[in-house]
Amino acid sequence: MTEIKDREFSGERPLYAEHDLYLENVVIHAGESALKETGNITAVKCRFEGKYPLWCCKDFTVKDCIFTVGARAALWYSSGLLMEDTIVDAPKMFREMDGMTIRRVLIDSAAETFWSCRGIRIEDVTAQRADYIFMHCSDIRIDRLKLDGNYSFQWTRDVEIHDSILNTKDAFWETDNVSVYDSEINGEFLGWHSRNLKLVRCHITGSQPLCYAENLVLEDCSFGPDADLAFEYSSVKATVKGAVTSVKNPRTGFIKAGSIGEIILDANIKAPGDCMITTEL
Repeated sequence: MTEIKDREFSGERPLYAEHDLYLENVVIHAGESALKETGNITAVKCRFEGKYPLWCCKDFTVKDCIFTVGARAALWYSSGLLMEDTIVDAPKMFREMDGMTIRRVLIDSAAETFWSCRGIRIEDVTAQRADYIFMHCSDIRIDRLKLDGNYSFQWTRDVEIHDSILNTKDAFWETDNVSVYDSEINGEFLGWHSRNLKLVRCHITGSQPLCYAENLVLEDCSFGPDADLAFEYSSVKATVKGAVTSVKNPRTGFIKAGSIGEIILDANIKAPGDCMITTEL
């Protein structure tokens, strides 16, 4: 493996198509596609300032690095990424990628990040300003994510999330096979039009959660007082600890809660309209 240390590069494609490189304390200044079409790259304590630095790369490791705002759209069409202990200020990271592990990373400008990616493993990550994060992704395992941003996880499938705090409205729309454990989910219109969404020991806030859902499962969850008009037109199997402010027109299944402030069953309920609602846990 060729070592490059304490160097600076700029311009277009300065390390194009290079393979088997170890970069340490390297600065990639303004320019484009510094490491495009590369393979077996390790970058340690490097600073990326130019656009599109890591496109079409295979098997690369990024540790203790910084991606500045200028390094926009830094990692696209690549595979086999390990990223640890890194700060990302660059927007629109991680698109059309296969196989990545992200640990102890701060993504400060996470809007439109993780689009159409497959095989994502996340541990101890903070994502801020994260509107439209995780669009059209699949095969995701997340442990300890702190997320602030709306419209997250839309059109994702095969997702498992643990011990996370998700501050996000319109989350999990049109998803398939998503499970969330021991987490806090804050935001309006959670999980609409989802299929096989499972929430276990989660706390849920925000108006009109979990509507139009198919095969929805809640186990030992709790609701905030603003989580009203829940379960409209959903097929649901739910056990809720404590109070639910209101339930509206669930389609079928059962809902068991400690208490329910209002149950709304009106002329607009959809067939079969046979959901069992009880306050006996």
